[in-house]
Amino acid sequence: MPTARPTARAATASARSAAVRLGAVALAGALLAACGSGSPQGPSDAAGPGGGVTLTVDLFGSFGYEEAGLYAEYEKLHPGVKVKQTDTEDEQDYWKSLQTRLAGGGGLADVQGIEVGRIASVTRQQADRFEDLRAYGAQSLKDSFAEAKWSAAVTGDGKVLGLGTDVGPEAMCYRRDLFEKAGLPTDREELAAKWPGWDGYLELGRQYKKNAPEKSAWIDSVGSLYQVMVGQEKERYYDSSGALVYESNPAVKRAWDTSVRAAGDGLSAGLDQWSPPWNQAFAAGSFATMPCPAWMLGYIKGQAGEAGKGKWDVARLPGGAGNWGGSYLAVPRAAKHKKEAYELVKWLTAPEQQARLFEAQGSFPSSTGAIAKVADVKDPYFSDAPIGRIFGEAAKASPVQVLGVGDKSVADQIVNALSEVERKGTAPDKAWENARKGVRNATG
Repeated sequence: MPTARPTARAATASARSAAVRLGAVALAGALLAACGSGSPQGPSDAAGPGGGVTLTVDLFGSFGYEEAGLYAEYEKLHPGVKVKQTDTEDEQDYWKSLQTRLAGGGGLADVQGIEVGRIASVTRQQADRFEDLRAYGAQSLKDSFAEAKWSAAVTGDGKVLGLGTDVGPEAMCYRRDLFEKAGLPTDREELAAKWPGWDGYLELGRQYKKNAPEKSAWIDSVGSLYQVMVGQEKERYYDSSGALVYESNPAVKRAWDTSVRAAGDGLSAGLDQWSPPWNQAFAAGSFATMPCPAWMLGYIKGQAGEAGKGKWDVARLPGGAGNWGGSYLAVPRAAKHKKEAYELVKWLTAPEQQARLFEAQGSFPSSTGAIAKVADVKDPYFSDAPIGRIFGEAAKASPVQVLGVGDKSVADQIVNALSEVERKGTAPDKAWENARKGVRNATG
């Protein structure tokens, strides 16, 4: 969700950035094995609030609920209930606004979205501003979610402050038509064999550059390359004690150096993710590959449009499995309709709804009960890629990541610095120092 991410989030034509939904609670190997666990009640069993209630939902990007018709269905199941959604394109803007409203206690929606890179901040620093969902029965849903996803939204003293929406297992999206024009293989399995690691991926990019169609680069931005690489790591910005360790972490340095090398080799289109030029580039064929967590599939569809159907495909990610993104739904203490808001959150995050969102736009479920439901899903837009299998395997193998209170802020500063390198020609050492200063200012 996002969402790097501005935070990226899968979207349709109204798609917004939920970038990055960085932070990334990843699903460990136990995820798929837990598919037999209990799950939230389905739509027909969901306890509905009374009539005459308007529930407000405030999100960043596009979570896909309106696009998939879930609000409309919920209103039919609960006569008299109306759901009104607002959203902010940029997650950073959303988060700043949310902090202002939480501090003042006014202007808050009944349901607020929380990007996974912010969830540690909520559980460790803002627990008194959100409802403990155990008061409404949320504890009974624990076995319905991947353990890593569930536990990230639980405070040290056991308060449950949010229910998980999706997670972001990673793959590589690519343009079959552009590969063919450049004389490269187009088969997803053959490509995965050619890029078992990131060196292979960059080498294939150099080959693409030699015969690329006019005005087409190998990758959209080195920021997306960096984000997906750190998503493959258990420890990135903080260690398990909560100490900030990004400066000494070899995984962060490796992702930075690889991204800088890609920029230096001229493999990037130099597009800031979630910017208008980046959005327009999907339809223009300005780049051939894009590291993509599952939720990015819907965003691609929304930006590339019907003309992009069958041109895109999905292959396994170089360097192994990883996770980029995911979000939560929470109920503020200042919400006007707390119980009704919880019922909506419970329904939206139930297996049936999570499975529908994956089929509609690629938001991979955090509900274990939904995993089996999507295992065989293929996406005709992406050349019938077996997205259920590709992202399911990635989710199963992804590391359970250590989250810190400033995960999203640290990631944003580093990605901004990489943008300086590829767009302004800033020297990498200077850009890294700018990132360090930005992190100090953002995290105190």
